[in-house]
Amino acid sequence: MKLRTKLLLAQAPLVLALVVSGAAGSVIAITLGRGSQDILKDNYRSVLAAERMKENLERLDRSALLIVAQKPLPVDAPASKLLERFERELRTQQGNITETGESAATASLRAHWQEYRQQFERLAAAPDAARSELYFDPLFTAFGRVERALDQIRGLNQDAMVQKSDRVARVSQQLNRVLVAVAVLGCLLGLWGSAGLTMRLLRPLSVLSLVARRIGEGDLEARAVVMGGDEIAEVAREFNLMAERVKAYRESSLGELLEAQQSSQAAIDSLPDPVLVLSLDRQLVHKNLAAETVLKLSDEGRRDPIASLDSRLRAVIERVHAQVLRGKGGRFQPGIDETVRIATPDGDRSFLPRASPVYSEQGDVMGTTIVLQDITRQLRIDELKNDLVATVAHEFRTPLTSLRMALHLLIEQAVGTLTDKQSELLHAAREDAERLQATVDELLDLSRIQAGRLSLRVAELDVDALVRSSLDAQRANADERQVAMESRIFPGLGEVSADPDRVRLVFSNLRANAIRYSPAGTTVTVRASRARSQIRFEVCDQGPGIPPEYQQAIFEKYFQIPGGRHGDAGLGLFIAREIVHAHGGELGVSSQPGQGSTFWFTLPIAECHPDAGV
Repeated sequence: MKLRTKLLLAQAPLVLALVVSGAAGSVIAITLGRGSQDILKDNYRSVLAAERMKENLERLDRSALLIVAQKPLPVDAPASKLLERFERELRTQQGNITETGESAATASLRAHWQEYRQQFERLAAAPDAARSELYFDPLFTAFGRVERALDQIRGLNQDAMVQKSDRVARVSQQLNRVLVAVAVLGCLLGLWGSAGLTMRLLRPLSVLSLVARRIGEGDLEARAVVMGGDEIAEVAREFNLMAERVKAYRESSLGELLEAQQSSQAAIDSLPDPVLVLSLDRQLVHKNLAAETVLKLSDEGRRDPIASLDSRLRAVIERVHAQVLRGKGGRFQPGIDETVRIATPDGDRSFLPRASPVYSEQGDVMGTTIVLQDITRQLRIDELKNDLVATVAHEFRTPLTSLRMALHLLIEQAVGTLTDKQSELLHAAREDAERLQATVDELLDLSRIQAGRLSLRVAELDVDALVRSSLDAQRANADERQVAMESRIFPGLGEVSADPDRVRLVFSNLRANAIRYSPAGTTVTVRASRARSQIRFEVCDQGPGIPPEYQQAIFEKYFQIPGGRHGDAGLGLFIAREIVHAHGGELGVSSQPGQGSTFWFTLPIAECHPDAGV
């Protein structure tokens, strides 16, 4: 018998218990459902019909008052339609008599309704002078009789609904107790049966576990004896075969081990990038052919070949090696700032170190493998791309300025009157031109940052005035999107040392994002507080929030959250972070999906600001 069949049979008691419990639950659900259906069929329909008849009766009474007052009747509900609706609901009630006394009450309602209808038609046909007397004597009396008859029918059915509901509740409690008892008993029996069968199935696995432990301790003669034809017996046979092969491997010749080592070295030599393997004490254990030719690394006559490397490369290798060991074997993922440029026989080349730990058989870290990835071509392509972006953005600036000026003159009607449609199209064009101008400015700022030409004109800025001026700059945009703006500033924060234009750009980027992603009717809050020798600024919104996996990526160039709103080049947060870093501060975000986001950055207090410049 196959293992799968045995496992299925082991679960049979539990399945049987679930089937019994499910059948009992189904019976209970059907019983309770029938009780609820009886209430709806027998009584709720009559209550609903009585409510609707009463509503139509009251509207007929208002129509009668309008007739007496010689006012026009409502167009949407004339008296004839109200009479027809009442008659239809009355026929429904006559066809749904289920309770004792309901038949007599319905007959009484029919008689009083016939009387009321005759009096109403008589009132509608009477002269204006006689209508008032007809309303207050026969019609109003008939109205009260019909209303009392309706209340009697509704009361009979409501009382019956309460009684039936109580009866259903009592039955439900009894059936629930039965269901609980059946479920508990079935689960206990099912668990008992399944546990017994499962223990019998797992007994061969304990044998395998014991033999595996003995082989791990060095007893290569141990074998697992498992009878049967299922998969576990097959695993035991394969396990024994594996033990035989391990024993043969242990007894193999040293030449085979040397051949395996040579194969491994050949695989490493085939890699185009330099590869170094260091021991725990920073000694060179292995290197590939690329490391010898590109780095001119040779261990002949040298106790420490690493010492012969370029000082910058040696410092990077030692730092990466230390970080891997300090991280307890964690893989080192470098940033682009870890790139080192060195001279090689083929010219200057840039290398990015990537490292991972080397583990022993016991799982301990015994060294570090460092791969120096050649990214010279990638950096050159990135440099060419940045130059192209900067050139295109610079060339866009002059015609874009002329275009914006022309649109402004046209909108101001300096060259002629505009129609409403023309004005609407020109406003839309101006918004697109302004958005394009912002993108061009971001690209130019990006080119300055990447070229190292971002300079700061540091001044002492009052915190309160800085925050309030930043709020005023975005007030119109916030009002257009129906988003409120407020500031919360601790008093006495003093001044910060910063470039006013650059800091306002940071505020502008953070506030524009907050307003863009905030729903209408919410509030964007700007806060400022002291944090040691710095002032911490926060921009808080009530938008959709940022998923945790994207909270670091949003500060990279050109990144946009998948599925989010797209309206810019994805450079604002990157530029803001570089500006804040140039001031010696930090920028980050705290966010939970569905709970809004808080972007924060810090600036040094005036007396604590170091010399800044990039």
